[in-house]
Amino acid sequence: MSRPGSPQEPVRDSLIDAAKDRLRKHDVGSKYSHLSYNKYSILLPLLAKGGKLHLLLTLRSEKLKRSPGEVCFPGGKCEPTDVDDIATALREAQEEVGLRPHQVEVICRLVPCLFDKYTLVTPVVGFIDHNFEAQPNPDEVKHVFLVPLDYFLHPRVYHQKCLTFSGHSFITHFFEYMNPEDGVIYQIKGMTAKFAVLVALIILEKKPTFEVEYNLNDLTLSSEELFLKFLRYNTSKL
Repeated sequence: MSRPGSPQEPVRDSLIDAAKDRLRKHDVGSKYSHLSYNKYSILLPLLAKGGKLHLLLTLRSEKLKRSPGEVCFPGGKCEPTDVDDIATALREAQEEVGLRPHQVEVICRLVPCLFDKYTLVTPVVGFIDHNFEAQPNPDEVKHVFLVPLDYFLHPRVYHQKCLTFSGHSFITHFFEYMNPEDGVIYQIKGMTAKFAVLVALIILEKKPTFEVEYNLNDLTLSSEELFLKFLRYNTSKL
């Protein structure tokens, strides 16, 4: 652990500040909060460690009815007491991994995603302290681990599938990541992989080693176009 005033701090602060600036340019705020779906929020927790940015992810408990045993970001369903999407994400992160709201600096909300016909998921991106020690709730979370952000642009083990809905093609990403601390291999896919890729593209501003469905020159606009395609398709099936 670095001491106050150590040479690592300016480097870490510069890394974080640059990421914050890029993320804020893609903040959609409450633009889509009016949509009448079951509302869920997830927190994409970023932290700097070893001179690199990382995302914190969880392996969900096998006891859960929804997505048991899958890799996810902390998050869950909006409760009546939640004032907005951000409040939902922060409350769920505290319940799942012991991350208190004052330990998170929320930076932005990205374009949401339709999880199914009735569920809207809003990603909230925030920075947490690099010394945060997770306290997983065993009823909800089996493991908590970190993945370097650049892994979601230059992975060692990766494959994708292209799905077509109503004439539109959508890419689904599948990452395999081995945690160097314990050798455990995690499968990161679906919506979790989608948002991890988007955040990596925004912050790192580098071209990935695989195909993506975004316009790299305008990530927010292309994200919104993809979301609206799903929305129109979903609405036509209701």
